[in-house]
Amino acid sequence: MHIPDGFLDAKTWVTTAAVSAGALSYGVKKTREVLADRQVPLMGALSAFIFAAQMVNFPIIGGTSGHLIGATLAAVFFGPWVAMIMMATIVGLQCLVFLDGGLTVLGANILNIAIIAPFSGYFVYRGINRAFSGERAHSAAVFAASWVSVMLASAAAALELAISGTAPLLLVLTAMLGWHLLIGLGEGAITVVAVKYVSKVTTAEKFAAKTGGELS
Repeated sequence: MHIPDGFLDAKTWVTTAAVSAGALSYGVKKTREVLADRQVPLMGALSAFIFAAQMVNFPIIGGTSGHLIGATLAAVFFGPWVAMIMMATIVGLQCLVFLDGGLTVLGANILNIAIIAPFSGYFVYRGINRAFSGERAHSAAVFAASWVSVMLASAAAALELAISGTAPLLLVLTAMLGWHLLIGLGEGAITVVAVKYVSKVTTAEKFAAKTGGELS
């Protein structure tokens, strides 16, 4: 899903860069308001996991690639604003250090992966959680949110490529959504497992802190 340099025209990468810069500027302010110090270690651990997961790429016709995103995983625990900053940091490091995604199109990749993905995943997750209760409903909410976030982020990337004239809309949209439909299923399953595991670990840590005990 990381778009390389040269695949977007100037009007598209400038517009997406402006949108991403504005969103990140406001997101930093919101993050300072909602992020607690005790959440920072978990934030770092999840960021490292997501970073590693995103490094596994699958080439897709139309000039881009497919991979797990992890945005919903971050959004479930920290909300969309903190998740946006986490994902933008990950996308930026991948671009600058590992040359995964182009520098001129960094704004577009941030828009797709760090803004559209976590916000869409978060609102789907919250919507299902409010409508239904229980552990199964929660897992279904996490799974559906992860799948939707992947599909919408990939659709946005396809639209940007088509607007830039890189590939016909039908071709790139079919390729991106076709691959990411399957990737989204895998991401949904992985996210459900990860959310359950992290929730159990953090609950145990809170109990140990309150009782003065140690985790075995």
